[in-house]
Amino acid sequence: MLRDMTQGSPAKLIWAFSVPMFIGGIFQQLYNMVDAIVVGRYVGPNALAAVGTSFPVMFFLFSLVLGMTMGSGVVISQFFGAKDLVKTRRAVVTALAFQLVLAAGLGVVGVVFSRPLLVLLNTPDVILGDATAYMQIFFSGILFMFAYYALAGILRSLGDSKTPLYFLIVSSLLNVVLNISFVVGLDMGVRGVAWATVIAQGVSSALTFAYIYLKVPLLRFKRAELVFDRDIFWAMVRIGAPSSLQQALASIGMMAVQALVNSFGPITMAAYTAASRMDSFAMIPIMNFGMAVSTFTGQNIGANRLDRVTEGLKATLMMVVAACLIVSLLVFTAGGYMIGLFLAGNHPDIMAQGVDYMQTVSIFYAVFGAIMVFNGVLRGAGDAWVPTMTTVTSLAVRVGSAYLLVNTAMTYRGIWWSIPIGWSVAVLVPIYRYFSGVWKTKAVVRQSILVQIEPVAAGSTE
Repeated sequence: MLRDMTQGSPAKLIWAFSVPMFIGGIFQQLYNMVDAIVVGRYVGPNALAAVGTSFPVMFFLFSLVLGMTMGSGVVISQFFGAKDLVKTRRAVVTALAFQLVLAAGLGVVGVVFSRPLLVLLNTPDVILGDATAYMQIFFSGILFMFAYYALAGILRSLGDSKTPLYFLIVSSLLNVVLNISFVVGLDMGVRGVAWATVIAQGVSSALTFAYIYLKVPLLRFKRAELVFDRDIFWAMVRIGAPSSLQQALASIGMMAVQALVNSFGPITMAAYTAASRMDSFAMIPIMNFGMAVSTFTGQNIGANRLDRVTEGLKATLMMVVAACLIVSLLVFTAGGYMIGLFLAGNHPDIMAQGVDYMQTVSIFYAVFGAIMVFNGVLRGAGDAWVPTMTTVTSLAVRVGSAYLLVNTAMTYRGIWWSIPIGWSVAVLVPIYRYFSGVWKTKAVVRQSILVQIEPVAAGSTE
């Protein structure tokens, strides 16, 4: 169901929009968590380390497409909020065409350069083979993943966060079944979890496409409407390029930190993998509130309701702080059990390092939450470069402090502490920008480059 977020209580709208994404985020994280849990328990700690060291490289290579998905969503949500259904439809066609072509090219690059990139990360020889195989299989099916991301992102931009959730649940459960079947039943090792992910993503993208075609008339196009609109495309690039750069820089920072983690050997690598997986899981509600307020802001900017944007920011901050307190409490009370999910047998060193990581970082979740909310508002308003600058600041501080702190008595614990240090400095960037008021002038729908597009009736074949 498409949702108009320009009317009604901002708090209720953002909450209602966030809950399906929160549940969906849980199932999305199951992809990475199940991979790690299955290989960690049924193959061994080295396999767990192999899956973990692959993630920053994979994230780096598809960060460009993720960024463009965000940029496209902002443009679509602003047109939809402005009730301009013609340009909404044009934006959808343009977004899908560009994102899927980019994803296909990315898959080829990923398969070819997986091993060289892993070598650059100081990946130990005992892990390199499995890590390379995992990445190459993953990238061979990356088109399916981004088909789902693109289609689900379009539905969310139009206010529908429930439908993508349903298909994500199906594919996540399928991923669990296939992981166990391939690894435990067929003894395929790391390759088994990679193939399970590719197949499950293919199912989710197919189901989402079928739903849109059958159930959403607004997104059902005639052949003559499948036209790539350059003006709308460049508007998406203007919004999406900073997001892509932001994601790419984030992944570069992750790789720099991963290389530092790898220098401490397989025990710290396994601990970091397990803890960071749980860390990502814990951040789901925080990140989803940021995505929700971005869509809310986009629609209300399109409707020229700046007063509602401020109301939405305040309401979202309150919900994020409450969520962070709950998550932090869970980490401190059940952190050992969480890390234990990834291990079979007695591994006290891995357990101790993993729990230490989670407890150190979780204290500062509220700071990360503030970053997500302020960045969400700025991105939804079209002020896309500020989230990028926030990321640059966070990463520069994090990587620099990590390399400094590991050379002190803190050793590997310096990596853990570098994360909240980076957040604490970076949060000042979006807060300053928001209170400056400059974001109010960045709306896409009021820019002449798009206003000059010739309107076409929604059902026209031109």
